Amino acid sequence: MADSYLFVFSNPTEGNDDEFNSWYETRHVPDVLEVEGVTAAQRYDLAPITPPEVEGIAAPPAPAHRYLAVYELGRDPDIVMGSFLERVGSGQMPLSDSLDLAGVSMAVWRPRGERKVAGPVR
Repeated sequence: MADSYLFVFSNPTEGNDDEFNSWYETRHVPDVLEVEGVTAAQRYDLAPITPPEVEGIAAPPAPAHRYLAVYELGRDPDIVMGSFLERVGSGQMPLSDSLDLAGVSMAVWRPRGERKVAGPVR
């Protein structure tokens, strides 16, 4: 089990979804998995929903990002992030022009308490 999780929210540059997703899957995820302390990766696409209208409750705003990558970390996040920056700076982990760098958002999260599982559906 991971000690912590790095959540990276991102978008492609305008009109570059295919290039972005190809680079992310075939180049970036494998590059990230080579960083010591990164134990697993999973990407997600935003799944649009239509929340029901409830009187007196405003609908939540749409998320700013269409893609999420979750990296499981088994090492101190500061060390892992330092390795990321070193690899990006040296060209060992190249970033794609299809990545909207200005809009990237990332944070490390640690589990709080035990994982809970729902009972059987009735």
